[in-house]
Amino acid sequence: MLIVGFDGTEMTQPLASLLERLQPAGVILFARNIKNPEQTWRLLRECQKCVETPLFSCVDLEGGTVAAADVFAVDDPKLFRKHGQIIGENCRALGFNVDFAPVLDLAFETSRPVMGSRVVSADPHASVTYAQEFLAGLKDAKVLGCGKHFPGLGEGKLDSHHELPVIEKSLKDLWAEDLVPYRALRRQLPFVMVSHAAYPQVTKTKTPASLSKIWITDILKKKIGYRGLVVSDDLEMGGVLSAASVGEAAVEFVRARGDLCLVCHREDRVVEAYEALVRATERDKKFAKRVVESLRRVAAFKKKCGRSLAIGKAPTATVVERLTRNLWELGEQVRLGPLSRREDRRQRG
Repeated sequence: MLIVGFDGTEMTQPLASLLERLQPAGVILFARNIKNPEQTWRLLRECQKCVETPLFSCVDLEGGTVAAADVFAVDDPKLFRKHGQIIGENCRALGFNVDFAPVLDLAFETSRPVMGSRVVSADPHASVTYAQEFLAGLKDAKVLGCGKHFPGLGEGKLDSHHELPVIEKSLKDLWAEDLVPYRALRRQLPFVMVSHAAYPQVTKTKTPASLSKIWITDILKKKIGYRGLVVSDDLEMGGVLSAASVGEAAVEFVRARGDLCLVCHREDRVVEAYEALVRATERDKKFAKRVVESLRRVAAFKKKCGRSLAIGKAPTATVVERLTRNLWELGEQVRLGPLSRREDRRQRG
C-alpha cells in the first residue's frame, strides 16, 4: 500500500533491503534519480527484482519540455492525444508504467502563481476535453494516468508542498466547477490523487482532503462513483504535515478509504508510514479489515493490468533518438499551432 521514493541513481544494498522488507506497491523516481534513459531503466529493473509482485513504476511527467497549457492553447484535440502518447512513449521506454498526470485543477487566477502552466483552463469542460485525450494518448503507450489533485487546487493561494491551502468554497460550487473533471472522467482514470488542501465549508474543519472520509469515501467514491485506485499526494508535504505526522497521515488516509500512500523522499519517513500501518492493523480489527479491502483492490488492479506492468526491453540509442525527435516535433507544432490557426482563419474570412 506504499509507493516510495528514495535518493540515488543506482541500486544499493540499503535500498534493496528496504524494498525487500516493505514489498511496496510501487516506486517513484524524480530528477535526483535520473541520469540517462538506460540508467533509469536499469534502476527500475533492479527495484522490481526486490519485490515479488509487479511494481507501479511511477513518475510525475505532466508535460515535460512542452507544457500542458501550451499544448491546450493550440486548441486541437488530436494534439492533446499526441501529447499524452509522446509522454507515454518516453515513460514506457525508460521503464515507467504510471504517469501521475494529467493535472485536473482549474486555471483560476487565484492559483496562477502556484500552478503556472501545469493547468490548462478555468473552464472545467475544456479541461475535460484536454485530459480525456491526454489519458487516451497515455493508454495508447500502455501507461496508466492519474487525475490530480482531487478535489481541486484551482482556488488555492498556497503551495501544498510547504503550507496547507484553505479553500473557502461550497460543495455546490465545487461540484459545478472543480469536481466536473472527476465526474466526467470517473471511468477513465486508473488513479485519482487526493490533495493536501482543506475545504472547511464542506468538512467543517481544516483537515486536509487526503485525511478526510467525507472527501474520499462520501464524495469521491459514493457521490461521484469513482471505482479506481485512490492515491495520496506525497505524505511528506507541508500541507499534510501541518495536520499529522507521516505515520498518522498514512493511517488516516487509509482509514478514509485511500488505497496507496505516496512517501517520496526520506527513508525514515517511508519506514515510519510502513510501521504505523502495521501497528494500526495489528491493534484495530476494523482498520485491519479496511487494509485487506485495499490490498485486494490493488492486487485485482495489478492482475487486470497483466503484463502491461512489465518493464520491457532496455532503450536503445535508436529508440531514444526517435523519442527525442518526436518530442521536438511536438514542440514545433505547439509553437506554430496558434499562428497557423490564426492564418487559417484569416484565409477563410
